[in-house]
Amino acid sequence: MVDISDKPAVARRATAHGRLRLRPATAAAIADGEVPKGDPFAIGRVAAIQAVKATPTILPLCHPLPISGVEVDFTLEGNEVECRVTVTAMYRTGVEMEALTGVMAGLLCVWDLVKPLEKDDAGQYPETRIHDVEVVEKLKGET
Repeated sequence: MVDISDKPAVARRATAHGRLRLRPATAAAIADGEVPKGDPFAIGRVAAIQAVKATPTILPLCHPLPISGVEVDFTLEGNEVECRVTVTAMYRTGVEMEALTGVMAGLLCVWDLVKPLEKDDAGQYPETRIHDVEVVEKLKGET
């Protein structure tokens, strides 16, 4: 790991987002509250928060951080789910990897909850895709 001992602790914030493409019928099931396994956004929110906190365990060279806040938002736009995660901390290194990890876990959780609706007759996922995962904002010392 990189030694960050000499860096000052400052306010940090990062926001990342990503999208999950689904079948239109699956998106309708989410909108109508008819996903058999439960509310994908409520469960996905918990998964994203857990992933943010577990980032140093998942990514071996990430520093453990004193996370001070996590915001997770899901939106359904047509047949796509967007997950947006904002992470804040007062520390010596940024929180963008935590935000990205939260987005991926949130979207993977939604996929897991809707996978019976997404599989084709051969058990494959011809339309399901996680895409456009990126850091959309990173702030240092000005959160």
